[in-house]
Amino acid sequence: MAAERNKEETLIPSTDYLASGIHIGTQQKTGDMKRFIYQARPDGLYLLDIRQMDERLRRAAKFLANYDPKTILVVAAREYGHQPVRMFAEVTGAAANVERFIPGTLTNPDSAHFVEPAVLVVTDPMTDEQSLREAVSIGIPIVALCDANNSTSNIDLIIPTNNKGRKALATVYWLLAREMLRERYRRAGMEGEFTFAFTADDFEASL
Repeated sequence: MAAERNKEETLIPSTDYLASGIHIGTQQKTGDMKRFIYQARPDGLYLLDIRQMDERLRRAAKFLANYDPKTILVVAAREYGHQPVRMFAEVTGAAANVERFIPGTLTNPDSAHFVEPAVLVVTDPMTDEQSLREAVSIGIPIVALCDANNSTSNIDLIIPTNNKGRKALATVYWLLAREMLRERYRRAGMEGEFTFAFTADDFEASL
C-alpha cells in the first residue's frame, strides 16, 4: 500500500503545480504535443498533463545527472527564462547562455563564443531555434521545455510545460536542478538526507 502511495506522489503537490501555472499551455497545439495535453479550457487554452510533466522532469533530471555539469549548456532567449537558467547553472555547475545566442557558438571553433557542451537544454524550441539547430548539427542530445504549440523535431527528451510564464519557468528549473542534484547525491553514495536550500522563488524572474 505504501508503495502504491509513493507511486502516486508528485515532486511537489499538484496544487503547487497548478498555482505556478506550469500546466497552462497555449491556444494552439501541434500534433507533436497532443499526447501531453490533458484537456482544453472553454477559453481555448490547452492544459498540459501534470502527471506526464512530473514524470518527464524526473526522467530529465536523471538523464542530466549522467553528465559532468560543466558540459551541460542551458539556453534561454525568453526574458522570463533568464533568471531561472542563471540559477540552474549557479546551483548545478552547468553553463548558461541567456539573451542572444550567437550563431556559431557550437559550430565555429574560431568564434570567441565557441563552446563544446555534451548536452543542450533549451527553454523554448521556437525562441531558442539557433542553438537547437547547431546542437543537431554536432550530434549532441537535446532536452527541451515544450509548450502545447511547440514542434518536437530533433528533441531527445521533452519536458511538457508552460515555457512562457514567469512562475512556471521558475518552478520547472527549480525542480530540475533539485532532482538532478538529488540523483547525483544518491549515485555518489553520500550519507545523510539530501537537502536543497533553494525555493522556486529564488529562480523567479523579477517583474
